[in-house]
Amino acid sequence: MTMWFSFSVVGLLVVLALLLAGASLRILREYERGVVFQLGRFWSVKGPGLVILIPGIQQMVRVGLRVMVLDIPSQDVITRDNVSVKVNAVLYFRVVDPERAIIQVERYFEATSQLAQTTLRAVLGKHELDELLSERERLNLDIQKILEAQTDALGIKVTNVEIKHVDLNENMVRAIARQAEAERERRAKVIHAEGELQASVKLAEAAEILARHPQALQLRCLETLTVIAADKNSTIVFPLPIDLIGTLLQGMNKKAGVSDA
Repeated sequence: MTMWFSFSVVGLLVVLALLLAGASLRILREYERGVVFQLGRFWSVKGPGLVILIPGIQQMVRVGLRVMVLDIPSQDVITRDNVSVKVNAVLYFRVVDPERAIIQVERYFEATSQLAQTTLRAVLGKHELDELLSERERLNLDIQKILEAQTDALGIKVTNVEIKHVDLNENMVRAIARQAEAERERRAKVIHAEGELQASVKLAEAAEILARHPQALQLRCLETLTVIAADKNSTIVFPLPIDLIGTLLQGMNKKAGVSDA
C-alpha cells in the first residue's frame, strides 16, 4: 500500500512538472516576437527562440513581424470634378514595434484597415478623375505617406500602397471614349496643319530659287516631260514656258542674221 502510494505521488509530481513546463516554455519562430506582461504590466519583448515564463505571473502575446497584405475593399469616392467612382487598393505593412502594436491599439490589423479606407477616400477625393486614371504612382505615394504618419504611433510600418481598380459607370466610360476620340482627331488635324505649313515653306523657297535661275525651271519642265512619257500616253499636251520659247526665238534670229550676212 505504501509503495503504491509513493508511485502515485511520483506520477502526480511528474504530471505536475510536465504541466508546469508546458505552461512555462514557449518557442518563438524567427519572424515572431513575444510581448511579455508580468502581473498585468509590460515586462519585455522576447524572442525568437525559447522563452521561459513564470506560470500565473507572466503572460505572453505573440506578434508576427512578416509583411502582411491587406485588401482594401471598394470605396465610393467623389472626385474633385464631382465624378462618382469605386476604388479598391491593396496595402502592405508590418509590425516594427511589437510593444506599441499590442499596447497602443486593441487590434492593430483592423485599425490599419480602417485607417487605410478613410485615407483612400480622403486623398482621392482631392483629385480629378484624369489624375486618378493617369497618375496612380503619385497617388499611391501620397496615400502611403499619410498612412505612415498615422500608424507610426501604433508601431506599424506601411511599406507599399497600390490602387488596383477604378470602376466607372457606363455613361462615364462612353464620355471618356468620346473625349479620347476627340483628342485623337485634334492631334491628327494639328499634325496635318503642321505638315501643310512645312510644305508651303519649302514650296516658297523652291519658287524663289526657280525665279532667280530660269534655267532650273527649264530643267524641271524637261524632267516633267520625262515622267509623263514613262506613262506611255498616246497624246501629251504640255505648255512650253515663255522663257524657253524666247530662248529658242533668240537662237533662230541669230542663225538668220548669220545667213543674211
